[in-house]
Amino acid sequence: MFTGLVVETGEIISLARNGETARLTLRAPTTAPQTQLGDSIAINGCCLTVTTCDGDRLSFDLLAETLRITNVGDLSPGAKVNLEPALGAGAKMGGHFVQGHVDTTAAILDLSPHGQDHRLEITLPPDFAQLVVFKGSIAVDGISLTVAEVRDSSFVCWIIPHTLVETNLSTRRHGDRVNLEFDMLAKYVERIISHRK
Repeated sequence: MFTGLVVETGEIISLARNGETARLTLRAPTTAPQTQLGDSIAINGCCLTVTTCDGDRLSFDLLAETLRITNVGDLSPGAKVNLEPALGAGAKMGGHFVQGHVDTTAAILDLSPHGQDHRLEITLPPDFAQLVVFKGSIAVDGISLTVAEVRDSSFVCWIIPHTLVETNLSTRRHGDRVNLEFDMLAKYVERIISHRK
């Protein structure tokens, strides 16, 4: 379980393909020294298991499903990724409950400055549109954000300067694919309602 509060941005060292799977290695100066083998870390909101720790470097084995569903397979050396270790017992809960189970990816339509803030607009895949509500929570590349506007085929979030600087949003551009995880409560409610019908 995670909160969507990014601890640091890591830097990709390599993404080594091996048939349908891959091994991801990254540099994480803040996170790595506190990490042990088998720990769960959200990378761009995707929960992965640490398979190697070496100084400030961490490695993860990626399933074919992970490469298919998320944007992790798009990563190249030098890319910045959002990192968040799993929520510890008794830790402060500052964002919202994020499972690290990415639902889909979507493209950035707009990331533009408006005064000190930035407006972020992302396409809203039709199959998931019912899970996004005004003032609801959503995880975008693992960042806990509040939906400020829901449109016919997109949604808008507003980004404060701190979030822009401390996450990989500072490197994102129009057309980039981001990981989306929709609110867990919304998914349960949808499931209950669909079965009652």
